[in-house]
Amino acid sequence: MIKNICTSLIVMILIQTANAQQAPVPKGFKSIFDGQSTAGWHSYGKKTVGSGWKVEEGTLHFDPTAAQNGQGGDLVTDVEYENFHLKLEWKVAASANSGIIFYVNEDLTKFKNTYETGLEMQVLDNNGHPDAKIEKHRAGDLYDLIKSTSEPVKPVGEWNSVDIVCKFGKLTMLLNGVKVVETTLWDDNFKTIVAGSKFASWPGFAAFKKGKIALQDHGDNVWFRNIMIKEWNTMKITTGCEAGM
Repeated sequence: MIKNICTSLIVMILIQTANAQQAPVPKGFKSIFDGQSTAGWHSYGKKTVGSGWKVEEGTLHFDPTAAQNGQGGDLVTDVEYENFHLKLEWKVAASANSGIIFYVNEDLTKFKNTYETGLEMQVLDNNGHPDAKIEKHRAGDLYDLIKSTSEPVKPVGEWNSVDIVCKFGKLTMLLNGVKVVETTLWDDNFKTIVAGSKFASWPGFAAFKKGKIALQDHGDNVWFRNIMIKEWNTMKITTGCEAGM
């Protein structure tokens, strides 16, 4: 009896600890990571989640030591999103690299990787990873396309907050509350930007206006938490964002 009571108390404490890591969900948003499981997610191209992705104390942790023999891979949402405001937090280990990829098309007959179609907000240790030496490859950049206007990224081991707003063709990205990228997707100017990037000859890149959201396995330790989203599903045409998004 005492053993059962102790077990129940431990379970309750673990659940409370996980819940304590979860921030309140703002009005209009919904959580797409419950802090306790990988429900709603799967490894790209698979039906389940590889063992490299662990749920720990309310976070999604990619652990490269547990991702052997193909047990890693980018983690993607089960559903697609079109007009949305994504909010989350991330932190990395020293010298780590990852990314938040969106508008991912999971057609495996054409695309073997998330980054063949999706746009990426770079997640990086700017002081320790060699990619930081490349322009448009630093934390907060729209990877290989648009350099962030500033670098409000926090040191390794600290949490960074992200807002990615894709609303009727207008993309706005914030890092720690600071607007770092703003552009209009799919217009002539954006096509010129893509043409000047490493993705110029990739036919599926940035071609989709609806897609899945991915958290990248780049082989390094990275953590995500408080992942939530708001959607706009009307056909109203606009190039701006609501006040306060």
